[in-house]
Amino acid sequence: MPAVLTNRRAVIVEDNADIRRLLTQIVADQGFTVVEAATGRDGLELIRAGGADLITLDLNLPDLDGIEVCRQVRTFSDAYILVITARADEADRLSGLDTGADDYISKPFSPRELQARIGALFRRPRSQPVAAVPSADQERAAEVQRSLLPAEPLKLRDYEIGGRCRPTRSVGGDFFDWAATANGLQVTVADAMGKGMGAALIAATVRAVLRSSNRHTDLNRAFEAASQELEWDLAQSSSFVTIFHARLDAGSGSVDYVDAGHGLGLHLYDGGLRRLRSGGPPVGAVPGSNWTAGSLLLAPGDSLLVLSDGLLDAFESVDGAMDAVADVAAVRDSPQDVCDAVLDLAGTTLADDVTAVMLHRCPPDETEGGAL
Repeated sequence: MPAVLTNRRAVIVEDNADIRRLLTQIVADQGFTVVEAATGRDGLELIRAGGADLITLDLNLPDLDGIEVCRQVRTFSDAYILVITARADEADRLSGLDTGADDYISKPFSPRELQARIGALFRRPRSQPVAAVPSADQERAAEVQRSLLPAEPLKLRDYEIGGRCRPTRSVGGDFFDWAATANGLQVTVADAMGKGMGAALIAATVRAVLRSSNRHTDLNRAFEAASQELEWDLAQSSSFVTIFHARLDAGSGSVDYVDAGHGLGLHLYDGGLRRLRSGGPPVGAVPGSNWTAGSLLLAPGDSLLVLSDGLLDAFESVDGAMDAVADVAAVRDSPQDVCDAVLDLAGTTLADDVTAVMLHRCPPDETEGGAL
């Protein structure tokens, strides 16, 4: 018998009446007060009006796409979001997780599995409001987060690199890192789920494991070994982390990368912008996952720009954010200037960390970045 969760409010957002009735019965049997909506806009109104502890969200809604509903919910609510969808494409599932969903389940679904997924969600500690986190813990978490950032610029002939991370007042799990390798460098941008000391410690573990993985010359093997090492720690904390991890061969300009649910790696080239494909889910989200590495060629004048999803909170759409980033990158003089300007786009009152890292290959007429 599943544990009964009392004094909880659930909002069911599902356009199919039969499935909506089934979901209502299953969720109510677990002790929730349940309200229903057949459209995305009605669901948003219910959540704004009465709050929610749990939201089950269909992706195929008649008015708003479920991904857009999820994005809007995350601007004002910390409720657990369980996506229930008939979409089998991995990109849709990853998009839901990237936008703020906590879990997903495919249709048709087993009522027992749904009950188990809900129980698992509520065993995860939700982040506390800022005012509820002791200031001493806040400061220690901030110190940990600051310690994860590179202490000084890395100089590499024919390349420039810059980065910046701005934590929220509640301190989250964003960090970036870079380090020299035998043939160039490796760079990482990651976002651990949660806030405060817990997220900061997870981020510290991820950084240490990824740094040690550079003993493997093959990026696929390196990331597989790192993810296997991280899975146990993430399972114990009921957490996960999105990671963009890349290696540059400086001589050729070739960049191999793994995007684990991060989704905001950008290739900037000759006035254009290409968003790099994700290679799998966040590490820890789906135990036993495998990731597909990608590659790109940085021609002279090209750049790799990696962002965290905190930036998206300042825009109504991902496309709008990408257009603004492209405009900024086109007029700034250096990678550090671009990163500073990208964080300025995010404003100062957002609820999530914002991070940007840019690697630029200098064309022959630009000043070289120095030697290792």
